[in-house]
Amino acid sequence: MANWTSRIMIYDFEEGASFPVLETDMHIEAPNWTPDGEALIVNGGGRLFWVELDAPALDEVDTGLLIKLNNDHGISPDGSTLIISDHTMGGGSSIWTMDLDAEVADPVRVTEKTPSWWHGVSPDGRTLAYTAMREGRFGIWTCPIEGGTETCVIESDHHYDGPDYTPDGQWIWFNSERGGPSSDLWRVRVDGSDAQQMTDDERVNWFPHPSPDGAKVVYLAYPAGTEGHPPDLDVELRLIGPEGGTPETLVSLFGGQGTINVPSWSPDSGAFAYVEYARK
Repeated sequence: MANWTSRIMIYDFEEGASFPVLETDMHIEAPNWTPDGEALIVNGGGRLFWVELDAPALDEVDTGLLIKLNNDHGISPDGSTLIISDHTMGGGSSIWTMDLDAEVADPVRVTEKTPSWWHGVSPDGRTLAYTAMREGRFGIWTCPIEGGTETCVIESDHHYDGPDYTPDGQWIWFNSERGGPSSDLWRVRVDGSDAQQMTDDERVNWFPHPSPDGAKVVYLAYPAGTEGHPPDLDVELRLIGPEGGTPETLVSLFGGQGTINVPSWSPDSGAFAYVEYARK
């Protein structure tokens, strides 16, 4: 990405348009909006950065011994706990939590099994949803935020990714190829029942994120024929209703991997953050 810059953007629904927050030569990915609405968290170079919206700058977050973070990170609904995915210890990604108010960073490991990639936290802050591979099969799994027994919500021989809760805590949205040759959006009840396919079009659809008010879902749409979720493509951010329906394209941009991997809605559901990339 040396010939590209990263541009953190916010799409405002009232304006129906995007505006830039910060541009940097560092490869930045996956913004989360803090629950108080005052800042974003992004990753880059294996580290996390705090971006205050009233004075945007990349302020590094101390994550202690964890220095190989990926773009699967977030914050608990009460704003007290940082949730991160990291592979510093080797053996694949594992999920950790960290007290944001602690004077000294002291991450706590949540998932002993690897690989585990965090993507969602239940509205009550008690349960994590994540993508995992167990015994050679991808699936969506959950476990208590403090760690403990993990539960498989849904799995098969297909790829699964991007699990995120609806604000009522009843459903988990995700993307998978379980319905055909390319990735579409799905939702499943938290007990693993009633899996429903929510998109069925020519695009390759990833990373659905329900809004905090439950009224809409934003996701990343790749061109037809895309394999996986690569970077450096012409992609779209699309909007769909909570019960499905015809998608609406909100933004066309150059991006992909890193654009909107994790939940990035503003707390009032009026905006969401994302990253686009531009040639120098």
